[in-house]
Amino acid sequence: MAAVVVVGPGLVVRGEPRGVRSRVGALTFPGGVRADGLPAAVAEAGRLAAVAATGLLDTGPEPTFDDLAALAAQITGCQRAFVTLVDARRSFWKASVGVSGEAAARRGTSVEESFCYLLIGLGEGLAVGDVAADPRTREHPSVRPMKIGAWAGQPILAPGGEVLGSLCVIDENPRVWAPQELSTLGTLARAVSNEINLRSALASARDAERTSAALARSLQDSLLPPVLDEIPTLQTAASYLPAAGGTTVVGDFYDLFRTTGRWWCAVMGDVCGKGVDAAKLTALARYTLRAEATQHRSPAAVCERLNSALLAYRGNDRFLTAVCVMLRPTADGVEGRLCLAGHPPPLVRRAAGAVAPVGEPGTLLGVLDDVHLVDTPFRLGPGDALLLYTDGATEARPRRRDQAAAAGVPMFGEEALEAAFARCEDLAATGVVASLGEELSRYSGDWASDDTALLVIRVPPA
Repeated sequence: MAAVVVVGPGLVVRGEPRGVRSRVGALTFPGGVRADGLPAAVAEAGRLAAVAATGLLDTGPEPTFDDLAALAAQITGCQRAFVTLVDARRSFWKASVGVSGEAAARRGTSVEESFCYLLIGLGEGLAVGDVAADPRTREHPSVRPMKIGAWAGQPILAPGGEVLGSLCVIDENPRVWAPQELSTLGTLARAVSNEINLRSALASARDAERTSAALARSLQDSLLPPVLDEIPTLQTAASYLPAAGGTTVVGDFYDLFRTTGRWWCAVMGDVCGKGVDAAKLTALARYTLRAEATQHRSPAAVCERLNSALLAYRGNDRFLTAVCVMLRPTADGVEGRLCLAGHPPPLVRRAAGAVAPVGEPGTLLGVLDDVHLVDTPFRLGPGDALLLYTDGATEARPRRRDQAAAAGVPMFGEEALEAAFARCEDLAATGVVASLGEELSRYSGDWASDDTALLVIRVPPA
């Protein structure tokens, strides 16, 4: 327990500690006193900041603090007990026992009227057996108005050691404080301190989580093109649907850019894992794809170059899947070729409504030196659309609190995605993305288990 200065009938007061001291009455305060006679520590900036950081000033009663105050009164047999927080001008009663009427409604006193400033000045506990007779406390202005015969208190401490206030008890009659009473009072004061500090730690953790989530989402957004480039004569749209409650950076990404001449490149990928390492690999993949796509017309060649870059990346123990599409507008639509590197195959929706996957399965990237990657040609006519997506779309499922129940709920799946795409009749690219997003949201109950990226390229109807 914290050290206690015990003053009472027949008791000897311990000698003054060494160091520079100043006095208020017969008490000695290590940090000196202010011009008004109060301990200088009362107005110390760090202490006041710690008090404010608790967020408890001017808050209502709470069972946790009320119970600890009541227990202190019961154990010591005192009529009154208080849990106080002391700022620069007042002693606020977070909890009080044995107080009623106007005093209870006021919930505190000025600093000058409180005994708590004694603990702030001393930095330790204090117990006085006969307040009115002892030279250290008899001049205190609250002795007679508050009918204080004996007083004992222990400091409530912040994590940095600042004295926030006290847990104290008041007996209307002089008494001798038993050592076990003071020991228990110290234990209860530590319980109050722990409760306050745990709340502060939890609030700080929540603030840090919110900051981390904002930074993570900002980093995630930086890995996605803010606005897709416009391909002449074609419609394009994309969306990124973050996982519900996601606070870490994930590896879903997409891009659309001009390469050379009339050729364009669309890419979509999914890096294994989350966090900063996944973000690094995502950035490496995106910028490698942009660089290599200007040198090669073959999507398979671009993916092979990306595979080499991933293998050469130091410390990389992750992999990614990707789909790379090279295309160019033609007089009657689009011609192009695409390569799958372990990624779900894109879907082509014909103007009449038929939907089918396109592409030959290939090896994921970043694991093997020898990869199987194949270019698959495709064409789009008036009204046709091409959909690129990450597995967050097909693996969407409603949220379930019970894991066993969740396991029994089927994922959205490839067939459902194809059916949803088929229903996008006469919708522009932006409408297709919006419609698919709404269907996924309805199925999952607005809860996404994984981030989902969608990218649509559509040839307008003739």
